[in-house]
Amino acid sequence: MIFESENKTDGYLLEVMPRKNQLVRPPVTNVDLGIVVTSLVEPNFSYNLLDRFLVLLEYESIEPVIYLTKTDLSPNDPKIPEIKRVYEKIGYPVIVPKHPNDTAELVRYFPERLSVFMGQSGAGKSTLLNQISPELNLETGEISDSLGRGKHTTRHVELLPLYDGLVADTPGFSSIDFLTIEATELPKQFPEFVEAAHHCRFRECMHAKEPGCEVKKRVESGEIAQTRYDDYLQFLQEVENRKPMYSKKEGKRK
Repeated sequence: MIFESENKTDGYLLEVMPRKNQLVRPPVTNVDLGIVVTSLVEPNFSYNLLDRFLVLLEYESIEPVIYLTKTDLSPNDPKIPEIKRVYEKIGYPVIVPKHPNDTAELVRYFPERLSVFMGQSGAGKSTLLNQISPELNLETGEISDSLGRGKHTTRHVELLPLYDGLVADTPGFSSIDFLTIEATELPKQFPEFVEAAHHCRFRECMHAKEPGCEVKKRVESGEIAQTRYDDYLQFLQEVENRKPMYSKKEGKRK
């Protein structure tokens, strides 16, 4: 928005600028940076859920940063270097703090950006924000013993002015669905697939059952992570089996 004001209480809205992107879950627009907060344990790390967030960020052209929490609870876990290897190879920054209060590497991304904290319930988003700015005093929760995942403490999106930028604290989720991405668009949300696709036999290769697929070849050689490819196949099946969405007013398929 373009806003003009002559004092602290009154002003005029001059123009509403077009949105450059829009997240539905969480509901935030014009996002520059998506900080995916994911825990190593309590709840246990999930490649699948992380990849879901990354696909949504890629689809909306939002720069992702992965922040791994609770590494102090299992500092020698072999998954830590493996997670860094898989995602940094793709080009995603992966921040693994040396100790829980070490936030310097993260806050350097904040200036002049709208950043969204997103991730699984119980991963530690609110705790991390409290470490960045203790005066926020955000409510934090515990892990549900029966479900093995976090309880929701953040119930709405809140914009917080931090380090010369705006940071959105959002509710956590235990699952993420692809409601608007079409099957033909899905491969384009995996950066390592995009480069490999130039060498596939078929121009519109979906990297599933087609012969001469370079993506499958690179998965077999270990150049593309098996976890990423397995998640892609699952997401593709979900998108292909998704029920049509209809507008209530027009009764037309979206």
